[in-house]
Amino acid sequence: MEEANPMDEILKISGQLPTVVLEDINKRIGDWLAMGGNYTDSYIEQQLRFARRFVKE
Repeated sequence: MEEANPMDEILKISGQLPTVVLEDINKRIGDWLAMGGNYTDSYIEQQLRFARRFVKE
């Protein structure tokens, strides 16, 4: 079974995040990608873990 792409997971929960958190994650990921990073890097997984802390399940 293929593991989910962390970016896809962030997108799935994005509607449940406070705007300020989503904007912060968006900027961090944008900067990461601009510096040559990839969507599947551990840094993106770190951003997903950060986002999940704000989601009420």
